[in-house]
Amino acid sequence: MIQIDTSAAAFMAGIVTSLHCVGMCGPLSCSWAIGPKGGGFMSGTALYHGGRLVSYGVAGAVAGTLGAVPLAFFQHGAGMVLPWMLVLAFLIVGLGLDKWLPKPGFLTHGLRRVQTAAFKLKSTLRAAILGLATPLLPCGPLYLMLALASANGSATRGAGFAVAFGLGTLPLLFLAQTQLHLLGGRLQPATMRKVQRGLALVTAVVLAWRLRDTLDFGSSAAASCCHAMN
Repeated sequence: MIQIDTSAAAFMAGIVTSLHCVGMCGPLSCSWAIGPKGGGFMSGTALYHGGRLVSYGVAGAVAGTLGAVPLAFFQHGAGMVLPWMLVLAFLIVGLGLDKWLPKPGFLTHGLRRVQTAAFKLKSTLRAAILGLATPLLPCGPLYLMLALASANGSATRGAGFAVAFGLGTLPLLFLAQTQLHLLGGRLQPATMRKVQRGLALVTAVVLAWRLRDTLDFGSSAAASCCHAMN
């Protein structure tokens, strides 16, 4: 199962998801700059992304802790489950099935309350709070990645997986925040969605190809039998 680096795969998943973020959530990620001022745009942007990464890490740690118990029933734990779950996740996004993933309504209501309170504050504090509230967004790919964080089987690995995913979303989302006036008319949501799906499908194929030897159950069983006889 050590055919792929799951942190690198999580980073790649973040890049794939960021294509969706720019098309659908780009203006939302800039909303912290609207309202009472209290600091520079770049410092606010840094606080926003810092808050996002912290909240991803905490959510990933919680998910990893919750996933430790069910993974104990697998002989090889997270190493057996996670790589193929990543392939499945990329396939779900590539086939456009992520839009059918459940999005808990109570999280959305919580986000609205946070936004209402944050917009009464100065911009830097508002940016940090909205960044911390990012996991409350009704985003199928985000929830899918947090579910995968649980397959890491521990709080530490779950947090690292989620932070790697968050780092993958950062470059393109930062570009959208700083150059939204240039990107808005050129990158339409439908175009970004097509690119996202294509990239996700290619990634799924690459990961599955690298993991192909793990499906050779017959050879593995024969090798185990020979080893036992010897």
